[in-house]
Parts: sequence; structure tokens; C-alpha cells
Amino acid sequence: MPETTAMPDSSAAKLDAVSLRRIHHIELWVGNAKQAAYFYRKAFGFDQVAYMGPETGVHDRASYCLKQGDIFFVLTSPLTHMSPMNIWLNCHGDGVRDLAFEVADATASFNAAVARGAIPVEIPHDVESFDGAIRRAAVRTYGDTVHSFIERGDYEGFLPGFALDTVKGSNVGIHCVDHVVGNVEHHRMDHWCDFYEQVFDFSRFVSYDDKDICTEFTALRSQVMADKDRNIKFPINEPAAGKKKSQIQEYIDFNMAAGVQHVALKTNDILETISHLRDNGAEFLDVPDSYYDIVWDRVGDIEEDRQKVRDLKILVDRDDDGYLLQLFTRPLQDRPTFFVEIIQRCGSESFGKGNFQALFEAIEREQSKRGHL
Repeated sequence: MPETTAMPDSSAAKLDAVSLRRIHHIELWVGNAKQAAYFYRKAFGFDQVAYMGPETGVHDRASYCLKQGDIFFVLTSPLTHMSPMNIWLNCHGDGVRDLAFEVADATASFNAAVARGAIPVEIPHDVESFDGAIRRAAVRTYGDTVHSFIERGDYEGFLPGFALDTVKGSNVGIHCVDHVVGNVEHHRMDHWCDFYEQVFDFSRFVSYDDKDICTEFTALRSQVMADKDRNIKFPINEPAAGKKKSQIQEYIDFNMAAGVQHVALKTNDILETISHLRDNGAEFLDVPDSYYDIVWDRVGDIEEDRQKVRDLKILVDRDDDGYLLQLFTRPLQDRPTFFVEIIQRCGSESFGKGNFQALFEAIEREQSKRGHL
């Protein structure tokens, strides 16, 4: 879909900043929210904690709120053929619609974002139910993704309109969102980095060019945008020229627009987390045994058992501040779009630069199987 996002002028820096407290929740629009909720409970160990739908007085959609640690996913499906959500799903398939932020003042945040160049999606309004009210608004970001501003005040539930609906999952040890990665079109990365810099006062935390992220066949570029406290981190990728189609271009082709490629979920014990996830049937990109023949010379000593890391096919990298361990699922739906990363940080605040080649070769093997490389 065409982009019309305006960019702020040089006076934007003089305007009030948008103050973000945290990622409040991530909402995915999906074809069948009831089945998707079952999948995320059984495969990823989320608890189902709230529900919104006809039984709670909302007749055009059904939404299931899932929680693990400080992570909140909302899975939403339309209930009528007239819903505009159907157009979104027809274009994109299951995927992330809303990266929602908690803010102190939704109206002020919205006004500041729009003054700095963001495109409005929802003007500030109150959402009420029997147990209280919140105030929310929303602006547009890349593709058909939005950022909602949630002003909770003293509201104690998840969101008005949701009723408590507890279905326990089996916790796998993930506890917060580490970062969220967006894929954008060729030559659009700088545009969206400027957007986050000028609208949200994010800074350019780290960048990778097509020499850092490349294989024999494909390449991409990436910049990581972060808020001032580095609690919210949004890497933004774009395809680069290569012999064959990059994973970013494949994503954009299937998503028909820019969008959220993956969400990285943090754990303090990746060996335990990946063991549980594999037992639960979660599917991960394959890491060849040859990776482990050389990785330890690059990474050095780690506290985790090397053999278990190898057995579970976990990727390892090190920077000046420490090391990290990470692994990526295969796409979670038939379209090769959205997936999940599991990450454990042991001092390192980087993004696994040393693993880029192994990761993208694994993705290329998947692309080749699909006939899309």
C-alpha cells in the first residue's frame, strides 16, 4: 500500500517530545484468534489472561490477551465480512498490526507525534467499561503498522472491554521484549530511521551495512533505533543488491508492504527455554554442525554448557561488553513473514553480528525450499 507519511521539518526538535514508558502490548491481526491463542499457549507457554468479544459486548472482533513475564500479545480476528480487518489480512496474512506504547498522557503524546510529522490513525479518545477507563490514540509507522498510545491512569485491568479469562500455559522462561525488527522497502531505511529520530527522539544505536550482512547470494542493511534509555529498540532492515532475492524482499513481497519481521523475546536461561520450546513443537531455523567447529575460537569461554548449546543448535556471539545467545524460529504462519527470536544477553547489547552469515545462510536454505531465493 502506498506510503504518505510526512516527515517533520527542522523545527520538530523544538516541539515537545513523545515520552514513552514501555511497550504496553503487541497486537497481531490473525485469521483465527482462538486457534492462534491455542498455538501461542501450547508452543510458547503464554498464559491467556483476558478476552474481548461478543460475550463482553464487542461484536465485530474477538481478541485474546496472552501474557508471559512482562510480555503482552493480543491476538485479534474480525467476526464480520464487512470488517476492514479483512482487507488487512488479505494483504498481509497473520502479522503485527500494533506496537502499542504506555504513556503518561495519550493526548499530549499524540499531539507531539503529529506535530513532529506522524500521520494520525486514531485521535485521542476514552475507552470505558464497568471497571474503569483508559485514554488512547494512534499514529502510523512503516507499512500498515501503527503505534497506539495507552494512558492507563489508575486503571488496573489489561484494557477496558477485556474480561478476565484465565487459561494457563506452561512458562518457558521468556520475560520481556528485547527488540522488534521492521522490514522496509529498498532505500526506505533512512526515511524510517529519521522518522523515529524526529518523532520519538530515538537515536541510532548501531548500524550494519551490506558488507556486514551478506552471503554469496543476498545482502541487507540495518540500523537499530533506540529510545534514550535503550529499553525500546527497533532495528529497521532494508534489502540490498545481491545475486538473488534477499529475505527482506521476500518478506515485503509476501506482506505486500513494509512490516514487523520479528519480535525478539528475552530469557535468562536460553538452554532451558529452547529445550521447552522444542519439546512443545516450536520449529527453529537449522544451524549446521559446521558452525560449531569454528564458533568457539571467535567467541571464547561462556558460562553455558557448550555441548548443550550445540545440541540445541543455538547461535553465540561476543562483543566488547560480553556475549549473547540467540535462536530464530521459522515463520509462524504459512506466509514467510513474521517469526520470533529467543535471546539471552550476558553483557552484550549488540545483535549478533558474528552470526549474520550463519543466520542468513539458514534463511536462504528455507527460501530455496520455497523456491523464492
